Amino acid sequence: MAARPNPLQWLRYAFGGRLPEQLHDWVRHDLTDADWRWREVLRVCVQLAVPVVVFAVLPLQADIKGFAIALMVLGALFTAGAYGDELRDRRLRQHNLLPPPPPR
Repeated sequence: MAARPNPLQWLRYAFGGRLPEQLHDWVRHDLTDADWRWREVLRVCVQLAVPVVVFAVLPLQADIKGFAIALMVLGALFTAGAYGDELRDRRLRQHNLLPPPPPR
């Protein structure tokens, strides 16, 4: 198994940062393995943590907070699902890796 990123590196990667070249095998595995879509959803959830916490502590009515948070979460998850292939290909190219060929 390829070297894995440490927790700080993974967090940077989850927010769109590049990993060092020695971790590119791990990146390839992360973005092309059979369950890569679930890991993409996990990364989106990590990215959502910051705005959700900010909205949760704002002095707003509970229903407004709830609807705003639901809109953020649903929008982000929809985008991850609808554009997952494109987002994955961009991340692979970001690490100088070739995306897999499109299905026939």
